[in-house]
Amino acid sequence: MEENAMIELRQAAKRFGDILAVDGVDLSVRKGEIFGLIGHNGAGKSTLFKMMLGLEPPTSGEILVDGQRPRGEAFRQVRRALGYLPENVVFYDNLTGLETLWFFADLKRADRATCPDLLAKVGLGAAARRLVRGYSKGMRQRLGFAQALLGQPKILFLDEPTNGLDPEGIREFYRILEELRAHGVTVVLTSHILAEIQGRVERLAIMKMGEICAMGTLQSLREQMALPLRFRVSRLDGDADALRRLLQQVGETSVYDGSRGTLVVECPRAQKMSVLRVLASATREVADIQIEEPTLEDVFLGYGNERAETGKPIPELSEGRR
Repeated sequence: MEENAMIELRQAAKRFGDILAVDGVDLSVRKGEIFGLIGHNGAGKSTLFKMMLGLEPPTSGEILVDGQRPRGEAFRQVRRALGYLPENVVFYDNLTGLETLWFFADLKRADRATCPDLLAKVGLGAAARRLVRGYSKGMRQRLGFAQALLGQPKILFLDEPTNGLDPEGIREFYRILEELRAHGVTVVLTSHILAEIQGRVERLAIMKMGEICAMGTLQSLREQMALPLRFRVSRLDGDADALRRLLQQVGETSVYDGSRGTLVVECPRAQKMSVLRVLASATREVADIQIEEPTLEDVFLGYGNERAETGKPIPELSEGRR
């Protein structure tokens, strides 16, 4: 196991009959890291989660979680230090929020006395004694997060954790994650809302058709894909055609009109400073410049397009690959 790694997978695979849901995954997640796992529906993310939790045994390969294979008596001790929030949270409607947390605390052998504070932490303090049947979707999601935090977990697995949360709830959720990370908790999460996680995970992996096709920081993935930078130029009343001609002299740039009188310039990262020098010198034509880095969505879709161009299959929705 790599030094400082809390989770490590080596050629981990899972087959359901003829369906290869997870295909030879190599993955290492460090202690105290917030790690993102993204992919289309059916890419194999949830199956990978279940394998790391010991709920699905791998067909082949090796998995280590906190130094233990996810099976047997030794892993039972590790499991008590794991927190898991599944994508679809289901609770007993005839219990209160506090009673629900007591139930899960008993299952996990956690102290019931911590439950009121956990409910307050996730914003359910005032609703602790209300029946769960009266909870909104966002409140149920908060309750699910609270149960994942029972027992002061060392590792958190969070599958689409912000489903149903409003913007304030999402911000508070990530504030709690940062607080946990500062205390050494390792977090692995999935999300379909790529704009939401792109500035909040330290590293991420892109999963397609059961495989990890790319892994690293967002910036390293941007550079691997060689996606263009975009400049949005607010114009003054100067000669716009002259500015276009100047920009087109910089190799491999694309210049076109944007909305509200802006000029949009796209160029490879290597041409960034050359374009900036041209724009900085055009004081009669340029009022303002905004530089837009490729988003996580651009990177994710770029990897999908790369597969299409190389003839590799694009992931499709499948009941057998979840």
